[in-house]
Parts: sequence; C-alpha cells; structure tokens
Amino acid sequence: MERKNMEYIDIYNSDREKTGRQVPRKAYRLQPGEYMLVVIALVERPDHRFLITQRKKNKKWAAGDWEVSGGGVRAGETSFQAVCREVREETGLDVSQADGGCVYSYQNTDPEGGDNYFTDIYHFHMDFSEEDVVPQEEETEGFRVVPFDEIRRIGESGHFLHYSRILQALDAEKRHADDDSEAEKTYADNPR
Repeated sequence: MERKNMEYIDIYNSDREKTGRQVPRKAYRLQPGEYMLVVIALVERPDHRFLITQRKKNKKWAAGDWEVSGGGVRAGETSFQAVCREVREETGLDVSQADGGCVYSYQNTDPEGGDNYFTDIYHFHMDFSEEDVVPQEEETEGFRVVPFDEIRRIGESGHFLHYSRILQALDAEKRHADDDSEAEKTYADNPR
C-alpha cells in the first residue's frame, strides 16, 4: 500500500519528544517507550451546553457510546492543527478561531497492549447552533448539544468515553483560572 493512502503518525519518546520516526497508524504496534499523540475537544456554547456525538453502533470498540470530538495526531501535525481538523471532520465546526485552548494533558502507558499515548484535552468556547453541526455519518449515529449534567449522567453510567479525564481537565482548568484570579487580585491589592 502506498504511503499517501495510509495515515502515518509521529513516534514520541516517554518525554514527549519526537523521535523522528513516522509509522503507519493502523499497521504498527507501539513498542515499549514509544508513544503517539491524541487530542480531545470539548466544544461549549455560551449557554454552557456541550456538543457530544454518539459512536456508530457497528464500531469494534465502545459501540454506541457518547464522546466529544478527537483522534490521533497525524505525522507532521501539531496538537492544535490536529484538534481543529478532528472537530471539523467530525462535526463540521471550525474551532481554529474559538476562545479556549489546551487545558489538560496526560500520558497513558500500556506496554503490553501497545496502547501508549499522550493526550491533549482542549476546551473551546464558541457560539454555534444545531444547524451548524454536520456530523460525520460514517463515524457517528448523531449528535446532541447538552448541559454538562447530561455528560455526567452518561459518564456515570459508563457510556461516555474519556469521562474521568474530561472531569480532570475541567478541574485543572478551573484551578488554573482560580490561580490567575488570585494572582490578579494580589497584584491589584499590591501594585508595584
């Protein structure tokens, strides 16, 4: 098979440094110490409702479960380029100019399963309507725009992918915002 018809990924080491190697994503099993990069995107409207999609029921893994947009970073892409591409492919939305950004990153290491990856979780804030969303038919059963309580309900039932990591990301984002707010208050109280 020719390279142009196959999706390649960059290989990272355990310090999240590119090794210079690129391999076919579906045809290569990551070895111990080798990682790929993955992105996930929460897209939130001003009314605090989030865009979620339901996986096709014929998927080999997590069939019919709910999720937010995301996927693997292709060879040569940055994390931000990949998250913009994934959201556009899966929902038709362009988040490249949206407020927000990467709020949390984590590392998963599973040398026996070859499931080693770094994940960047983005939180974008943008105004959109249901009519703006064009779900990727071959990947999704459909979509919904829901308050976070609905994500929590689905997540607690075990049918929302990456739910615990999303909670960690939102918590980290809130702590960072609280730290910034406290720093601003301290500076306002004690200007130099």
